Amino acid sequence: MRDQMEKHQSWLYLLFIGLGLALGAESPGAAEQLEGLLWPLLGLLLYATFTQIPLLRIAGSFKDTRFMAALMVGNFMAIPAFLAVTVVWLPLSPAVLAGVLLVLLVPCTDWFITFTHLGKGDSAQAVAATPLLLLVQMIALPVYLWLFLGSEWLGVALSRELLNAFAGLIITPLALAWLTEYAAKRHKAVKRGVHYLGLLPVPLLALVIFIIAASQVNTVFGLSQVLVQVVFIFIGFLLFAALLGKGLGKLFKLPIASARTLAFSFGTRNSFVMLPIALALPSAWQATVVVMVFQSLVELLGMVALLRWVPSKLLPEP
Repeated sequence: MRDQMEKHQSWLYLLFIGLGLALGAESPGAAEQLEGLLWPLLGLLLYATFTQIPLLRIAGSFKDTRFMAALMVGNFMAIPAFLAVTVVWLPLSPAVLAGVLLVLLVPCTDWFITFTHLGKGDSAQAVAATPLLLLVQMIALPVYLWLFLGSEWLGVALSRELLNAFAGLIITPLALAWLTEYAAKRHKAVKRGVHYLGLLPVPLLALVIFIIAASQVNTVFGLSQVLVQVVFIFIGFLLFAALLGKGLGKLFKLPIASARTLAFSFGTRNSFVMLPIALALPSAWQATVVVMVFQSLVELLGMVALLRWVPSKLLPEP
């Protein structure tokens, strides 16, 4: 059941975005009432997602040094450099630019494993990499935002609302997931519970997207021209990520399956883990949320194409 949901999740999200926009346009009052559910759903979503990441295996993820070195170089050096050269100079409003950077600067730690498996990469490497990717991005993100958006963003980032959102919706679920994983090693009932929690991320994310679409309908329609601009950024990023995976795979002399894993890691971004940060921004930054949700949809649809192209054309078996 979980595999089927993850396989068809892009169409599910597209359906829920459409339903949310329709509700927001027809019944703004009902959409406003649903907003109260957003934060609890987001907290549960992140907790359920974090429980699927082997957080206790961070030390073990360093064993495959060449693969991990390539993964770190690509995600935390090459991609930020690419964004600095291309995206930062485009005539985008600060809110739209913040959305693009928030979502593209940090690598995915969940469905990247699914796409690696479906795209004939090394799933074991992907699982081993996820806790390290999560740890490094939490440290690197504030530095990136300061470098890209300047000291003005630092004041926004250090606001009480954003710090509370980060602590309540990222640090707290992360700590609870770590405790859950620790308990699962000792109690079979907890281990079964973690298995069932793995069924929740896709439907919960669909509900979160539904509520965001319903509550941000006016912003979405007002940003139609901007979304046309950023869609080319996101498509171009996917192509760059795939080629970067191939290039670093050759540079670090990795097996074909490992190079495919790199390509899917570079192409998938941590959009909904960054959502609490975007949602806690002042109302003038509402476009940030819309851009991030839009990117996740473009990414998922793009992954459908990459699942065919990467193993058959870009990185075929020798």
